[in-house]
Amino acid sequence: MERKPEPLQTLVGVLERLTFQNEENGYTVAKVIPKGKNYEVTVVGTLAGVNVGESLRLRGTWTTHPQYGRQFQAQSYTVQLPATIEGIRKYLGSGLVKGIGPVNAGRIVDYFGLKTLDVIEQDAHLLREVPGIGPKRAALIARAWEEQQQIKEIMLFLQSHGVSTSLAVKIYKQYGDEAIPIVRGDPYRLAKDIWGIGFKTADKIARQMGFAADAPERLRAGLRYALGTFSDDGHCFATREQLLAEAARLLEATVEACVPQLDALIQMAEVIAEGERGRGGEWETQHSALSTQSSVLSPQSSIYLPPFFYAERGVANKLRAVQAAGRDRLAVFQTVEWEAAFGWLAGQSDIRLAEQQQAAVRMALTEKVSVLTGGPGTGKTTVTRSIIQLLQAKRGSVLLCAPTGRAAKRLGETTGLEAKTIHRLLEFKPAEGFKFLRDQENPLDADLIIVDETSMVDILLMNHLLKAVEAGSHLLLVGDVDQLPSVGAGNVLRDLIDSGVLPVTRLETIFRQAEDSYIIVNAHRINRGEMPIVNRGARDFFYFKATDAESAADLALDVVARRIPEKFGYDADRDVQVLSPMHRGAAGVGALNQRLQARLNPPDPRKPEAPHGSRVFRVGDRVMQLRNDYDRQVFNGDMGRVTAVDLEEHTLTVDFDGAAVGYEAAQLDELVHAYAVSIHKSQGSEFPVVVIPVLTQHYMMLQRNLLYTGVTRARELVVLVGDMRAIAIAVHNDKIAQRNTRLAERLWAWTPLPVGYSYKT
Repeated sequence: MERKPEPLQTLVGVLERLTFQNEENGYTVAKVIPKGKNYEVTVVGTLAGVNVGESLRLRGTWTTHPQYGRQFQAQSYTVQLPATIEGIRKYLGSGLVKGIGPVNAGRIVDYFGLKTLDVIEQDAHLLREVPGIGPKRAALIARAWEEQQQIKEIMLFLQSHGVSTSLAVKIYKQYGDEAIPIVRGDPYRLAKDIWGIGFKTADKIARQMGFAADAPERLRAGLRYALGTFSDDGHCFATREQLLAEAARLLEATVEACVPQLDALIQMAEVIAEGERGRGGEWETQHSALSTQSSVLSPQSSIYLPPFFYAERGVANKLRAVQAAGRDRLAVFQTVEWEAAFGWLAGQSDIRLAEQQQAAVRMALTEKVSVLTGGPGTGKTTVTRSIIQLLQAKRGSVLLCAPTGRAAKRLGETTGLEAKTIHRLLEFKPAEGFKFLRDQENPLDADLIIVDETSMVDILLMNHLLKAVEAGSHLLLVGDVDQLPSVGAGNVLRDLIDSGVLPVTRLETIFRQAEDSYIIVNAHRINRGEMPIVNRGARDFFYFKATDAESAADLALDVVARRIPEKFGYDADRDVQVLSPMHRGAAGVGALNQRLQARLNPPDPRKPEAPHGSRVFRVGDRVMQLRNDYDRQVFNGDMGRVTAVDLEEHTLTVDFDGAAVGYEAAQLDELVHAYAVSIHKSQGSEFPVVVIPVLTQHYMMLQRNLLYTGVTRARELVVLVGDMRAIAIAVHNDKIAQRNTRLAERLWAWTPLPVGYSYKT
């Protein structure tokens, strides 16, 4: 006999605090004080948009959780403004209204009592009567209250779709008063326009608003989103077959239903199809004047988002055009007596370059575009310094750059010259329409441009950089091709080397001063497919055994917080970085961050906090930026430290290598804690000490270049925690995850552009 569902019950009470809230789906664990009672009960359910101090009328059922006890499982709810003085105090002090923190909330409520909310709503000018509230803050509170009420309307519209408060704020800031009409008209715009709202959230809203499963708008949005996931995974394109299969899976639709909508996207130029003869877009016919290489590229159909197509083609065209240009700003080096030049260098710095290093110096100064690669300890820095010395001896000019602030700082320290991030070098101006002021019309003025950590440079950034390289300049790309590729789309350094059209020097000899470091020795052993040497006399490379995730996490925490500081004197918070192959699980980035924050930067009344969903950002926290924010000049993977939390203004400040960057409450989903980070996100950074959990549960990620990249992030000490079998899996797995790119093909298939043609895309 089928069991009847439990009848719904009603719970009315005041929201006391949020224990947990998932920013993606609104799932919440909250403490509520029932009306007329003086104790708390636990409420769970989708409660997007609720705030501390609000009065909730909840409908649901009472359940008993085996671990957490009695809970109220909410299925629906309505919100009322608080009606008690204490409720109003909590409501205003919760961070809801900019300009009102706990202190000012107490002052205002003490002054106006139960009339507080009416005063803010109707007579905000009276706030100036409150001690400590001046005209400027009163006006700020009034504006913030009005904005909050408009956001509240949006929340009422969206809350049944599981949209969180922070995303509602973003929707309002993106569309203003037009937010609800725009969302009603085309909810799929949310996924295109607003970072943090993916296709699944937009699709949930659209379906509940009546959009059919086979609606053309839905299928096209799903195809765009699916193609975006390929670029998020590092691909420049998806094959037609890959894209249709992924979109059909995502949309729970048939491939046949997706085909006409893909052709429509091609016709609308929202995606670009290469090798699509007769398939709606007819890319080769429409673009034949621009594609000199289309006839020799692989005939397999490739579907690109436009920025990646134009970037990939632009990189290939510019590199070959620079190579083919007749002008050479360093022509003087074509006739240099190199034996004498290297003798002069030895006299200047007392360093005698090995034969391979000498070849790298000659290459950079005589070839227009060249690549220098090699692992740690092989002398890339020595070669770079030698190139600069010879260049300066001939009164040549050089510009140095790297993709991240930390990498640029390190390059500057090793060369003694100023080094900039690529964005700074190109004078990026987001306020002027997201423009790089340095481009083909205003190129960089230098005889030689050196780019360090090129393995981190994605296809979009490389395209912007090459636009600004003057045809007579030399370009030297330096990097370790055996590291993980860029976080962004493309595999630029590897493609340039594999194309065979650029001169490449690969440094392979480990020099004597580096042989004393087991970090360097083991990095090269890993790269050769050999197991690292651990513990046996290795003063800077250690292994601690743990076979399961929980014990590995416990051990990693103890190693970071106690053992390393006690044995070696390192500061656990400043010097030690945990790198994990995975985000999830007990030994993943997320769980380790929670535990490390609690151990290294615990709650303290002297340290203000900014709660955000299930995370709490505290002054002193190590954090990482998750997306490129060109307005504030902070980029995906940048690491910094929280230096201030303003409880009145509801803002947080992070120091990124000397640059103070402010965050409003709605922007905090761009930050995560960085006591532990993924190995992928650690690229370009160096740390005194690195601790890496490696477990068989990580098998999906265990690759040679991943372990190699993690180990080479350490300057002075590496500690591996985990299972030796997992280390062996990584060492022996040299299958590099393939990325869909055609840069290498475009380079070797390139033919000179027609006379008079100017490539400016």
